[in-house]
Amino acid sequence: MKTYKLSLPLDPQVIHNLKRGDKILLSGVLYTARDQVHARLAELIHRGEDIPIPLSEGALFYCGPSPTPPGKISGAIGPTTSSRMDRFTPLLLEQGLQVMLGKGERSPEVESAIRKHGALYLVCVGGISALLTKSAVSRETFLWPELGAEAVYRIVVQDFPCYVALS
Repeated sequence: MKTYKLSLPLDPQVIHNLKRGDKILLSGVLYTARDQVHARLAELIHRGEDIPIPLSEGALFYCGPSPTPPGKISGAIGPTTSSRMDRFTPLLLEQGLQVMLGKGERSPEVESAIRKHGALYLVCVGGISALLTKSAVSRETFLWPELGAEAVYRIVVQDFPCYVALS
């Protein structure tokens, strides 16, 4: 296992050289996206409309951040179960999604699609949301605020700790 400091967007050659279990200190823009966001993105794609999230520039983080306490950049930002997004993932990979973060296993279909598109699935350790929050540099509501904790938040992170699960 090696440790890499990487910045988004990632060069495809960098993704190709990563190995399962490598530790990544990730910097760049994460867009939170849970079940309802994935359903809305799929609707837009099926209607032939543009996706309002720059999928190839940042990463989708399967996370629903807690409210921001006064004086803090963000509330807790912990990963949620990635397999809930599996039915949408191949479609988003076809649209340019390059990096995903979450926790847990992915379906065989998603594993195959990740390899086909040269993408990267990173996992975060669950239960340490407060610690992960220390990597947040900024956080803003980016899209669909009516979804509350499931809205899309744009979180800029510096040295966010995660591990390579699939590439």
